[in-house]
Amino acid sequence: MVLLAFAESVQLVPDGTLFIHIALILLMIYILQRTFFKPINRIIESREKNKAGGSESDNLLREVSEKETKYNEALLEARSKGYELIEQERAEALSQKQEKLGAAKEEVQQIFTQEMSELEKQTAEARQSIAAEAEKMAEKISSNILRA
Repeated sequence: MVLLAFAESVQLVPDGTLFIHIALILLMIYILQRTFFKPINRIIESREKNKAGGSESDNLLREVSEKETKYNEALLEARSKGYELIEQERAEALSQKQEKLGAAKEEVQQIFTQEMSELEKQTAEARQSIAAEAEKMAEKISSNILRA
């Protein structure tokens, strides 16, 4: 019953209060815009600007990555130069080793040749002395045979 009484007092036909309601709504929008939405919009804009400042951090990150790339390239170049120097020193050491080895072989060959000629000389002398001794012994033997 209470609902029926309330339903009879509700008017569905617009009258002059409708304009008052629209004016109140517009006034409320104006006040909310001034007191609530503008400060919030300013905060949101400042956050967006700070986010745009994030592009500064992106720039720093990009710069750091570029410097890191340059550093890695320089390090790679230095390592390759170091390896080249090591290889060059190794080649020089190998050539010096070959030279010393060649000199030692040549020296050994000379000593070998000298010793061989000395041995041949001694052999020839020994043959001569053996031949002379053999001749003396042959003479002794023949003289002993002839005396007997």
